[in-house]
Amino acid sequence: MGTELIINVPQPHAIAVLLLTVLALFLFSRDKIPLETSSLFVLCALSVSFHIYPFTTNDGSIFEVKEFFMGFGNEALIAVCALMVAGQALVRTGAMEPIGRILAKMWKVSPSLSLLLTLIIGAVLSAFINNTPIVVLLLPVLISVSMKTGQPSAGTLMPMGLATLLGGMATTIGTSTNLLVVKVAEDLGVPKFGMFDFTLPVMLAGIVAIIYLWLVAPRMLPNRQPPMADTSPRIFAAEIKIDEHSVAVNKTILEIREMTDGKIHIHRVVRGENLSIATLPDVKIKTGDRLLVQDTSDNLRDYAIELGGVLHTGGGEVGETNPLVAGDQSIAELVVTSGSLLDRVRVGDARLHSKYGLVLLAVHSQGKETVASTKGIDDLIFNAGDVLLVQGANTTIQEIKRSGSLLVLDGSEQLPHTSKAPIALTVMILVVVLAAFGILPIATSASAGCFVLIATGCLRWRDATHALSMQVILIIVVSLALGTALIITGAADYLADLFVVSTYGMPPGILLAILIFFIAVMTNVLSNNAAAVIGTPIAVSIAQRLGMPVEPFVLGVLFGANLSFATPMAYKTNLLVMNAGGYKFIDFVKVGIPLTLIMWLMLSGILTWVYQLY
Repeated sequence: MGTELIINVPQPHAIAVLLLTVLALFLFSRDKIPLETSSLFVLCALSVSFHIYPFTTNDGSIFEVKEFFMGFGNEALIAVCALMVAGQALVRTGAMEPIGRILAKMWKVSPSLSLLLTLIIGAVLSAFINNTPIVVLLLPVLISVSMKTGQPSAGTLMPMGLATLLGGMATTIGTSTNLLVVKVAEDLGVPKFGMFDFTLPVMLAGIVAIIYLWLVAPRMLPNRQPPMADTSPRIFAAEIKIDEHSVAVNKTILEIREMTDGKIHIHRVVRGENLSIATLPDVKIKTGDRLLVQDTSDNLRDYAIELGGVLHTGGGEVGETNPLVAGDQSIAELVVTSGSLLDRVRVGDARLHSKYGLVLLAVHSQGKETVASTKGIDDLIFNAGDVLLVQGANTTIQEIKRSGSLLVLDGSEQLPHTSKAPIALTVMILVVVLAAFGILPIATSASAGCFVLIATGCLRWRDATHALSMQVILIIVVSLALGTALIITGAADYLADLFVVSTYGMPPGILLAILIFFIAVMTNVLSNNAAAVIGTPIAVSIAQRLGMPVEPFVLGVLFGANLSFATPMAYKTNLLVMNAGGYKFIDFVKVGIPLTLIMWLMLSGILTWVYQLY
């Protein structure tokens, strides 16, 4: 390490980019600001400011603002999108159903060994497939086992989710973060990483981590209950018969709603034998009309009293001898998965009743529960990881589960399966094999795979578009734009100089460990893609300043950005597991921090040893 290193004062454009980067990281951490909005703001701020105040590069040319938008055509982004679509096909067709069935049977034989097998299978699959469909596959299986054996699910769901994150670190296609780091490093002149070039270090560290998740983590987790268990009353359908003494006679439907503070929702008005009257606001109710209403038993009785009517069901007047009966209705929990039909959809626009035949009872989001009768529930936005308590006919719920359109946590071992499953699985295997052997780039093989999946009917175009996450797309594009700005303005070099000077005298291996730790902290409170793309050019500059191999520092950023274990918001599958299992924020901290430290220390040591950073 040279002692004559001089830190040059950054020029105005570099200072502006550094300030914008800090602002971007702050915005990305704000839950109340949609990540898409923050990303678009940063992208606009970059392009507008560089257009108004042009930047002259070292070769004397003016930097073209259109370079900031090249991320939309970046090979890594194309590969990420194509793999998201392919993963959606695996979920929709139930291509991994055999794995779920085998695990479900294994749990009956030996729960302890079955947990270990589940962790290993989850990790291995996640090395080649986005871990979201893996978690979607395993959640119902583990919850089913929990319900049938009486064992708490808390000791299995979180370890399973974290194991899939471990597996995603092992290959270049395991996560979008890996693809981005490899591509950005390649653009900076770093030799291209093969699909399995860093699998061995992850395997060595992962063995210890899996043992921790198998033997230690379940004992650290309290017995959490699923969030929706018996928390909301059932919904019943009944008729309120209006007699001549009722206060509702000659009142409009709008006036009746006002009498009940807007709570009552009349689904149908039956007049005479079987004449149905449109439920328009100005329709007047007459003596003998029957109002079809769906609500809780208490609310139905209140409505009947307020309107001066009589509550009826198919068996006659409701009373002690003829209570309200839900018929073949059952209550189930649905999980909103990333890219599903409900992801980022407003409750009022979801039309659960008309489209799926379901009545929404409650929503569990970010550890908070909202009862569906709450005023303003229609304006709530569903997010990935939310758990919905719904009621519907048994046949309806089973059909939804078979279709694979929504993830049902009903304790059943039945998994979605279609005749297209072998095609989807074969296509996914070919995508991975062609990329692994260098026959085709991953972006090309994955894109071709998407075409085959759509052409063969494994996916509809609507399913494919739902699989694409605008959050992921925009955060990748803006991260690439920020990375470009950091490099061309010299801001990355400035940060690298600061790092090297502030750690002067430390062995290179210690510097690498510090870099990994810093990126790991960022990825647990910010976007892991942003941390990776911004950190990669800085890591390359640090290695060049030290005169050390670039590869270990690039891998340090890649590994650090994948250590998303310590907070539920660090990765989308953490939120899925959190809400489905009823975990608290502190549960992730207790289990995730030791796991992060294990992986950090082992990966730092392995990289230091392999690349001889003494």
